[in-house]
Amino acid sequence: MSLVISGPLTRGRVTELHAELTRLGASPGDVELDVAGVTEADSAGVALLATFARRLEGESRKLVLTRIPPNLEKTLRLFPAVGDEVQKVAPKKALFESVGERSLEGFVVAAEFVMLCADTVFFAVTGLFRRRGTRWDAVLYEMSAMGSRALGVVGLISFLVGGTMALQSAAQLRQFGANVFVADLIGISMTRELGPLMAAIVVAGRSGSAVAAEIGTMVISEEIDALKTMGLNPTRFVVVPKAIAITITQPLLTVLANLAGLFGGFLVAVTYLDVSPDAFMGRLQEAMKMKDLLTGLIKSVVFALLIVTVGAICGLRTRGGADAVGRSTTTSVVAGIFAVIMADAVASLVFYFGD
Repeated sequence: MSLVISGPLTRGRVTELHAELTRLGASPGDVELDVAGVTEADSAGVALLATFARRLEGESRKLVLTRIPPNLEKTLRLFPAVGDEVQKVAPKKALFESVGERSLEGFVVAAEFVMLCADTVFFAVTGLFRRRGTRWDAVLYEMSAMGSRALGVVGLISFLVGGTMALQSAAQLRQFGANVFVADLIGISMTRELGPLMAAIVVAGRSGSAVAAEIGTMVISEEIDALKTMGLNPTRFVVVPKAIAITITQPLLTVLANLAGLFGGFLVAVTYLDVSPDAFMGRLQEAMKMKDLLTGLIKSVVFALLIVTVGAICGLRTRGGADAVGRSTTTSVVAGIFAVIMADAVASLVFYFGD
C-alpha cells in the first residue's frame, strides 16, 4: 500500500495524518509513503512517522519513504532513532539524468581546478615581491617532507627500472651484436620519459595523498572556514607553500631518478652484456643531448603543479567525516597519477612534433 503526503508534516496535521496512516496500516504488506510534496516538518511529524514505523516493525512489516526532499532529509537527520526505523529508497534516475549530473559535476570540478591553479600561480608569483608574501618556513618544511624524505624510494625504484630495462633489452640487442647501444636506450628513455615519470608517480602516491589528507582534515575540522573568517585566503596560506616546495624539489628528484636509472643500466651492461665502462660512457655521451635532460626537467615542473593542485582540490572538496578524508586521499592518488600520465603523453607529442 502507498500514500502520497504533501504540504506540511507538522503538529497541526498529526491528527489527520495519524488517521490516514492507521487506515493504511490496516492493509497487509509494507507501507510506502511518497513524501516528495512535504514542504516542512517538525518533531511532531517525525515522531508520528517513527511511531508508525515501530508499529509496522512489530508486525514484521516496513515503512518505506520515497522521493525524500532535502528539507525533510535534514529534519530526519536530527532524529537518529527515526533513521534506524525508516528505510529511505532513492528514486531511480534516468540514464540521461545521471549522465547530465556527472557531466555537470565534472565541469564544476574542472572549473574549480583551473581557478585553484590560477590562484596558486598568482599568489606564488606575487609573493616574491611582497615583504611577507610567502611563508618560507612552511616552504622549507614542505621541501623536507616532499623532497628529502622521498630520496630513498625514488632512487631505489629508478635504479630497479633502469636495470630491468637494460636486462630486458639485452636479449634483443645480443642477436645483432649491438650490446653497446643499451647506453643509448637507457640514456634517452630515462632522461626524457621514465625518470620524470617514475619520480612523479612516487610523489603523487606519497606527497599528493598527504596534501589531500591534510587539507581534507582541515576542512572537516573547519580550519579552512576559520581562515576565511579571519580574512585569510586558504590558497595563499595552505596551498602555495606546498606548490613552491614541490616545484623546487620535483626537478631535483627527477635528476636523482635519472642518475639512479642510468647507474642501474650501467651495472647490467657492464656485468651481463660485457660492455666496457668506457664504451658505455662514450655511447651515453654521444647519444644524450642537453635537450633530453631539459625535456625531462620541464615535464617534472608540470607534473609537480598537477600533483599538488589535484591533491589540494581533492582535499578542499572533502565533505563528511573521517571516512570522507580517506576517500579524498584515495581519489587524489588515482587522479594525480592519471593526470601525470596524461600530461606526459601530451608533452611527449608536443616535444616529438616540435623537434
